[in-house]
Amino acid sequence: MLPDIGVFGPYTYLVTEVVWGSVALALLWRAGALREAARTIAVLYPIAYVWDWYTLTVGVFSIDLRTGVDLLGIPVEEHIFIVVVPALVLGIHETLRVRTSDDSTERSGR
Repeated sequence: MLPDIGVFGPYTYLVTEVVWGSVALALLWRAGALREAARTIAVLYPIAYVWDWYTLTVGVFSIDLRTGVDLLGIPVEEHIFIVVVPALVLGIHETLRVRTSDDSTERSGR
């Protein structure tokens, strides 16, 4: 059974974004990939924004446990989501890449 994080009320979505965003930031920091990730996220952001705006506008999904603050037609939490998701993916990817690189260097005796 999963814990009910709805106790945060209208801040529930925001809290989850901050938690997972912190994980993403830590992974990117550890892998030394903050600058590269920022560049990739900046390129992806406009595409994700339009996609998000469209799906919310046509009613594909709705977000109940949010602050109610909108920015440029979508909830502020969605703007954060658009940054956090690729940051987390890139953080995991870069962490694995760095670890794999370190492991191969150790095996070759360098």
